[in-house]
Amino acid sequence: MTDLIRKDAGKPLRDAMQRRGMTQAQLAARTREVDVRGQGVSVATVIKVTGRGRTAVDTCRLRTAWLITSALAEALQDHFDMPSVSTDTVER
Repeated sequence: MTDLIRKDAGKPLRDAMQRRGMTQAQLAARTREVDVRGQGVSVATVIKVTGRGRTAVDTCRLRTAWLITSALAEALQDHFDMPSVSTDTVER
């Protein structure tokens, strides 16, 4: 499974949340609304992905990134970079 890398240590995500007046808990709740499975992203994960400091993470799963950016009504690529292409696989 491929992880995406958040841009600028999550600042674009925090800016989008601020523009919409959303807290991390509200964003987590909104991810459940946009998730066809109704699961969404936990508040703890939203805090890690959007946060700063020691508890923040720079990568997350594609599904997590998609749910968060969908809940913010923002483009995925505005907030996350795709990982570089692996050269480990050799076509035969």
